Amino acid sequence: MIRISTRGRYGLRAMVQLAEAFETGPVLMRTIAAEQDISLKYLHAVLTTLKGAGLVRSVRGAHGGYSLARPPSKITAKEVVQALEGSLAPVACVADGGLCERAESCAVRNLWRDLGNAIDSTLSGVTLADLMP
Repeated sequence: MIRISTRGRYGLRAMVQLAEAFETGPVLMRTIAAEQDISLKYLHAVLTTLKGAGLVRSVRGAHGGYSLARPPSKITAKEVVQALEGSLAPVACVADGGLCERAESCAVRNLWRDLGNAIDSTLSGVTLADLMP
């Protein structure tokens, strides 16, 4: 079964919450954790990764917290999930044909590639703005 881990799922939920607050300013990490039912420690790791990917920024001080680095309409679900999960290829040989000596003659590799392309296309076609309630 192809799965997106809790890291990807929680990260996308946190990003949607930040998208909802984009016009009003940074959101405290403890607010996101409470509203999304995510532990502070886990959320901190997720937000640190997203910050490193250039998707969020942190603001220190009395009115600090986390905010999106770009408008919600400019951040795709693919960017978020890929930053947190890595490659979205359903099997390793799709991401790197050199991993399998049968990659060029494999009867099912094209199926896996098409599935990977469908996943990519779906996640690329949805922005955080699209996910806002």
